[in-house]
Amino acid sequence: MQSKRGFGDMNCFLIVALLTTVPCEIRSDAAQPSLSAAIQFDSAALQGIRDAKLGAPVVARALAIVHTCMYDAWAAYDERAVGTQLGGALRRPAPERTSANKEQAISYAAYHALVDVLPVDTNSVYIPLMKQLGYDPSDDSTDIETPIGIGNVACAAVLEFRHHDKSNQLGDLAQGPYSDWTGYAAVNTPSPVPARAAPSDPNHWQPLTYVNSTGDLMTQRFVGAQWCDVTPFAMSKGDEYRWLVQLLGPAKYGSKEYQEQAQELVDISAGLTDRQKMIAEYWSDGPNSEQPPGHWALFAQFISARDHHTLDDDVKMFFVLSNAIFDAGIAAWDTKRAYDSVRPVTAIPFLFRGKTIRSWGGPRKGTVAMDGSQWIPYQAATFPTPPFPDYVSGHSTYSAAATRILELWTGSDRFGNTVTLPAGSSKIEPGVTPARPVTLTWERFTDAANEAGISRRYGGIHFRAADLAGRLLGRLVAFEAWQKAQTYFQGSPDVAIHPMVALTPSPADISALP
Repeated sequence: MQSKRGFGDMNCFLIVALLTTVPCEIRSDAAQPSLSAAIQFDSAALQGIRDAKLGAPVVARALAIVHTCMYDAWAAYDERAVGTQLGGALRRPAPERTSANKEQAISYAAYHALVDVLPVDTNSVYIPLMKQLGYDPSDDSTDIETPIGIGNVACAAVLEFRHHDKSNQLGDLAQGPYSDWTGYAAVNTPSPVPARAAPSDPNHWQPLTYVNSTGDLMTQRFVGAQWCDVTPFAMSKGDEYRWLVQLLGPAKYGSKEYQEQAQELVDISAGLTDRQKMIAEYWSDGPNSEQPPGHWALFAQFISARDHHTLDDDVKMFFVLSNAIFDAGIAAWDTKRAYDSVRPVTAIPFLFRGKTIRSWGGPRKGTVAMDGSQWIPYQAATFPTPPFPDYVSGHSTYSAAATRILELWTGSDRFGNTVTLPAGSSKIEPGVTPARPVTLTWERFTDAANEAGISRRYGGIHFRAADLAGRLLGRLVAFEAWQKAQTYFQGSPDVAIHPMVALTPSPADISALP
């Protein structure tokens, strides 16, 4: 049998048997003369994310809440769709189902959701946007015979539900918003970078100590340690797919796979090209620090413009996309918590201590010979590796989930997007890297997702198994979220959706696992 690095014949057959495609719905291609309220409030949410500086799981939850509030308000003006919390109780008669009423209802829903989950930009972004649209942000009417009341009531129901989803947003389960209430404790004592404190257990995550960008000494804590218990959108619970990811990793200390995965990253680091460095940086936390969930929301805005979305299209696409990404984070963090696996920043210096290796030596140093104990990832010294375990990769899981939804929504893997990164624009090697502009082009959604996944290997953040298992996990989670969303669109949310229904292989799924 092959090693886990190649997944093995048995595992490959299993993966093929689990993957699927379903037809997308037919949508209107009617041109939209201006940005819909859904796009404008999504952009406001992304600005709130940039300014709040929250971790990826919290970002994914915030986007899902905002877009669920918008969807639930919009559903009141659809002839069939029902809301996630109040079902069809808010349904308005056909004469009221106008674009103006929909825009007003979803604007109030989005505004109150943003004030709740991303309050930092209330005065600077959300209130000005409401006034720009001609709405009074202080109107808290609950009259459900009006669009304002519909938006306010729909949002309040979603917020009431989500305030008790075990994310600890309110700090009522443990002191501090989003703080861990489960009692997680790291197995290994913290270590500086390069690692000087050898892990007592090289299978497990080791927190890092470092000086951040403002000069403060930081000691990492597992961000999102409680996320495995957060109530998902479509999954029954966070560990629903744990049985699958445990077949693919993580590698155990002393095994051939453990040594090989470390050697692979050393070799990647030694051969880093300008293009690979910029791929690592571009995908790190989004073009402007939106985190991976927000990055894919930006791509969805591109799809909205490309395909000339109506307001209805935008509301529905962002609803299913954001909730799939939300569930992807829960599934990924469940795996991180279950396996608590070691990061490259710990394992590589431990394995290669006392041995001469060639690797990236730091900003502007290129590839150098060093003692293996001095190995560092291609990251800023002020944020050397994220504060949670390796397996699985959040970037890979989020990106695969988003890709799956956008494939299903558009009925195609065609993306057609591109970005050019100017010469010298690196944040790690400013003014030097890249020597010439680097253009990243994604003809397919799958291309973008795969690049997001491998970017974490280029950056020395994740081992191969964490990347590939995350890609598979994200696609499976997304399909379940897609199925669940269809029941809301069709007005039948009580229909049982089993995650293993009608699973057949898809070429896109298989190509996602190179």
